[in-house]
Amino acid sequence: MSDSELSFEKALSRLEEVIKQLEDGQVPLEEALELFSEGIRLSKICNNKLDNVEEKVQLLLTDSDGTPVLRETDAAIGGGNE
Repeated sequence: MSDSELSFEKALSRLEEVIKQLEDGQVPLEEALELFSEGIRLSKICNNKLDNVEEKVQLLLTDSDGTPVLRETDAAIGGGNE
């Protein structure tokens, strides 16, 4: 499965597994280096997916002219345009 096909949830789950293996400290050095590299790759995948979602949310929260639909204070207190 390519990086772009990997869902956020699957990437995060695998990242958690990698972290547990590294924290355990029972893997040989070469394997630890491979796991570390995989962890960095998975971290980047998760970060990119979160960035993409953030951009989509920002688009949803603005009018066609770029005016915010919700002010930050409205969103923070659960208010909005009701």
